[in-house]
Amino acid sequence: MSTIIYPSPIFGPVHSRRLGISLGINLLPADGKVCSFDCIYCECGFNEDHRPSKPMPTREEVAEQLEKRLMQMTAEGQLPDVLTFAGNGEPTCHPHFPEIIDDTIALRDRFCPKARVSVLSNSTMIHHKSVHDALMKVDNNILKLDTVDPAYINKVDHPNGTFDVSQIIEHMKAFDGHIIIQTMFMRGYIAKSGTGSDVESVDNTSEEYIGPWLKAVKAISPQQVMVYTIDRETPMSGLQKAPRELLDAIRDRVIAEGIPCTASY
Repeated sequence: MSTIIYPSPIFGPVHSRRLGISLGINLLPADGKVCSFDCIYCECGFNEDHRPSKPMPTREEVAEQLEKRLMQMTAEGQLPDVLTFAGNGEPTCHPHFPEIIDDTIALRDRFCPKARVSVLSNSTMIHHKSVHDALMKVDNNILKLDTVDPAYINKVDHPNGTFDVSQIIEHMKAFDGHIIIQTMFMRGYIAKSGTGSDVESVDNTSEEYIGPWLKAVKAISPQQVMVYTIDRETPMSGLQKAPRELLDAIRDRVIAEGIPCTASY
C-alpha cells in the first residue's frame, strides 16, 4: 500500500483531473494527516497510520511560502490555473483558515489574477459561520457529498464524532448555489468490521444510492457537480473503480436536471 503525504504548506504544481494546473496549499502538518474523515479510499492513507509530529503551518508561513512560489512561477512564465487548498486532510480544520483565504486571494490578485482559488473540503466544518463566509469568497467551493445514506457514510467515510448528513445538506443549501458538489462513486467489497471472512459491499452506484443523492443535489442547487472514481492506490483493499459508462450516465442525469456536471475517470 502506497500513500501520498504532501509537503506543507505549498506543493506542486500538479495536474488535476478536474481543475487543470493546480498549485496546492496544504494547511496540515507536512509529516502526517489531520482529518475529520478517515475515508477508506483516501490517497493519504488512514489517519492512525500517519499521526503527525509537526504542527500546522502558521498563517504567516503559508503567505510567505505562497508568495515565494508565485514569484518563482511568474519568473518561469508558468502561472497556475488554480490555487487549491487540499493536502493531508481537511483544510478548514486550520484555526486561521478564514484569514489564510483572505491572504491567498490577495496574492492571487497580485500575481495571477486569472487563477481560481479552490477549496476541497469534506463539508464537516461548514456549519461554522467563519468557514462558511470564507468559502463564499473562493471561486470553487468544492464540498464532498458521497451519498445521503448515513450507514454508507459511516462505513466508507468514517467521520470523527457525530455526522448528520441531513444537517450537512441544509448547510450546503445555505451557500445559495455558490457550491460545487464532489462525489466519489466506486464498487467493491471490504471485510465487515469485527468479523472474520465476511465481506460487505461499498458499491454506491445502484439506484438505491443514486436516486436519493440526485434528489439532494437538486435541493442544494449547486453551480456544478463533479462525479469521479478511484484514481490512485487506496489504503483499504477490495475497492474498484466505477465504470466509465456508469459515471457518464450519472453525469447525464445531473445535466438533465439543469445542473452542469463533469465525470472524471
